[in-house]
Amino acid sequence: MTLTLAEAEKILADNFAPWVLDLGLAVVETGECHAVLRLPWSERLAREGGALSGQALMAAADTATVIAVASARGAYGPMTTVQQSTTFQRAILGAGVLLDARITKLGRRMAFADVTMTADGSEDVAARASTVYALLG
Repeated sequence: MTLTLAEAEKILADNFAPWVLDLGLAVVETGECHAVLRLPWSERLAREGGALSGQALMAAADTATVIAVASARGAYGPMTTVQQSTTFQRAILGAGVLLDARITKLGRRMAFADVTMTADGSEDVAARASTVYALLG
C-alpha cells in the first residue's frame, strides 16, 4: 500500500497551496509508516541572521506529515491538521533540511506523527515536531 515517489510527488503537486509548493519540497523516501522530504536551502526562507525560518520548517513538517499519512494509507484522502507542536533545537544556516515524518498511530479518524528535522550533512537534530491530524475521508 505504500506510495511510490511519483505518487507522493503528485499528491504534493495536486493538493497544496502555491505558497507551500514555493518551498521547493521534494519527496525522497516513502514507507509503510513514514515519508522523508527535503526542504532546499533558500535565502528567501532565511530570517535575520541567516537562519532558516521557523515558519518554513513548520510548514514543511506539516506537509511531510500529510505525505507520511497518505503513504501509510496507500493513497491521499482529505485530512486536516488538529495540532502541531514544534521544538527548535539549533539554527540551520545555509543548508537544506531533511524532514523524516514517522506515523506513531494511525486510526480510522486520527493520525499521529513525529517529524525529525536535520540539516543536510548533519546527524544533529535541528527541530522536532509532533503532529495530530483528523482524517476526513
